[in-house]
Amino acid sequence: MHVHIFWDALSPSGFQVPVSRIISSVLGVRTTVSENPVRLMGYNNARHQVDAQALLDSVQAYKHRHGIDDPVLLVVHQDLFRNGNDFVFGLAREQVGAAVVSTARLGNEYYGREHHDDDLIDRITKEGSHEIGHLLGLGHCENPECIMFRPNTLDELDRKRKMFCPDCAKQLEEITAGF
Repeated sequence: MHVHIFWDALSPSGFQVPVSRIISSVLGVRTTVSENPVRLMGYNNARHQVDAQALLDSVQAYKHRHGIDDPVLLVVHQDLFRNGNDFVFGLAREQVGAAVVSTARLGNEYYGREHHDDDLIDRITKEGSHEIGHLLGLGHCENPECIMFRPNTLDELDRKRKMFCPDCAKQLEEITAGF
């Protein structure tokens, strides 16, 4: 199993390698990170946000055109939304193996806090691992420390650990045994 991580040029630079390595360690899969080749679509002028569903459409089309079967995680700097939500940290579309994570609300600065690179790396890693978990077939978990817990706030995201709870770890083991 291999996961492609496409890193948008406007996303925080210098974090690509540590995020890729940690995600690989958390999920037990090989990852590669490269500059994003996908055209970013879905900007909503009224909201000043990007429609995450439209971005996933773009990733899906790119994968189809280039014959990519492996999962793809797109990391972008733009704030994301999806219908019914004011914002999303990320979103996955399991059936096509495409996920997106936004760094817009993952940095301390967004909340008026002091910048710390380690916090941003930690949050991108957790959210990226979470979305890739969906691509592998995992659902949301009720354990607030599990990587598959769905956070609605930064504090909930920070409370999560970079690991799966025993139940999700068992499910992931069963799923990846077939790869």
